[in-house]
Amino acid sequence: MPSFKKDSLTTFKQLGISAPILKAIAELGFEKATEIQEQSIPALITDRRDFIGLAQTGTGKTAAFGLPLIEQLDSSAGHTQALILAPTRELGKQIAEQLKQFSKYAERLNMIAVYGGAPISKQMKELRKPQHIIIATPGRLLDLIRRKSIQLDKIDFVVLDEADEMLNMGFKEDIDKILSFTPENKNTWLFSATMPAEIRRIVKKYMKDPLEVKVNTDNEVNANIEHRYVVVNPKNKAEALMRFFDAYPDMRSLVFCRTRRDTQELADLLVKSGHSADSLHGDLSQGQRDRVMSNFRNHKVKTLVATDVAARGIDVDDITHVFHHTLSDETAYYTHRSGRTARAGKEGLSIAFVGQRDKNRVKRLEKSLEINFKPIDIPHGTDILETRLTEWAKSVLEARPKKEVPEELLDHVNLLFANLTKEELTAKLLALELEEVQDRGTQANLNTDFTAGGGGGGKRGKKSYGGGGRNRRGGGGGKRSKYGRRNRSHSSSNQEGKPKKSKHRKGGKRKEW
Repeated sequence: MPSFKKDSLTTFKQLGISAPILKAIAELGFEKATEIQEQSIPALITDRRDFIGLAQTGTGKTAAFGLPLIEQLDSSAGHTQALILAPTRELGKQIAEQLKQFSKYAERLNMIAVYGGAPISKQMKELRKPQHIIIATPGRLLDLIRRKSIQLDKIDFVVLDEADEMLNMGFKEDIDKILSFTPENKNTWLFSATMPAEIRRIVKKYMKDPLEVKVNTDNEVNANIEHRYVVVNPKNKAEALMRFFDAYPDMRSLVFCRTRRDTQELADLLVKSGHSADSLHGDLSQGQRDRVMSNFRNHKVKTLVATDVAARGIDVDDITHVFHHTLSDETAYYTHRSGRTARAGKEGLSIAFVGQRDKNRVKRLEKSLEINFKPIDIPHGTDILETRLTEWAKSVLEARPKKEVPEELLDHVNLLFANLTKEELTAKLLALELEEVQDRGTQANLNTDFTAGGGGGGKRGKKSYGGGGRNRRGGGGGKRSKYGRRNRSHSSSNQEGKPKKSKHRKGGKRKEW
């Protein structure tokens, strides 16, 4: 679980969770409750009342409402007892997956996630079977209600998860419509990062004397995240991003852009330049989205470029870096974005690409979130070449050829190399490898600061290993070295939903910043 500044020392057993569920969450690695869980679970297990939980993304809200919900439901009942509303398909699917994991050893509960972008006929067929819990996005739920495939007149619980985000996405009227189909004597549990006026309106209209719990309401962020910034000319952002990827090939990253178009264009550029990347935004079909997330979780894709809305609900434990290609205007969005890294108690880096005019914005984030931003340099071309040559050398050392070289050929080549010393042979091989990789680096220094003018500093005082800019036309490094260079591979969704293919380098140890 994530580690926060105000970690709880309370175990789930102390919170009143039953033995079968304790067994399931122990297998998931859940030991100590987070603040929102510690304050929510006992109240929701023992008391049938309306509830408001205010906590930031990444604080464990799904378990905070999911565990007591499972405890409250009757598996012998033949009707839907609980409805969970989520703003995005990804979050809805994630909630369903986690609830199934939580209830693994409990009495069987049927549950289904319904969302747009998936065949509605298949969902309607599944809904003919008794479903104790329905997890839904508002739009698809209303479609199913209109088709008389869902009845909500007997439900006991409604959970509104990420309620503020649902309102930001324009679901205000949909929520009102959905709640009109539910009985008045139900319990409503509302979880949100913020409490804007529209949510207060929902509370006043649909909830009775709710218990309110506030945790991290000042956008407190995970203490295990290190916050950095890069001052870079906007036209150099993509190049700067690729230099980080090239210099630290072991990273698993999430890159945030502001618009769908920017997201797709940046992902396409990364793919064209030979990087293992894909995009996640609202224009993708559900099939494309599922494939992208599957490839990212299974390490077939190393970098995911996403919009804020599309990234809601992403819960991948091993994201090492979050890049803010465009810094959001909303403080809460910075918290949501950076919270994608440093999951499950790990450490992570959040790096913001900013311009000359963003100094005050960075200071406001520091003040409101009580964090400290430190500058970080964009890697230089020589750094990248050193990393790549180190990787090449390791790949040669670690090579395990499937076939042995015939002895007569080995003798023949040894005879050809007989007049070379080991150092001379190494130098020749290194020179050949340099020819392979030097076109991938660039000697220009893109670093600047808030006091410098323009977009990129001068030359650094380092020796040069070879020239030129990044090859933009040939896929940037798709060619395989005859001396052990590894292929690149990635999957990127195009408009037809077919994965593109390219090559990518593996391995290498990440340098510590």
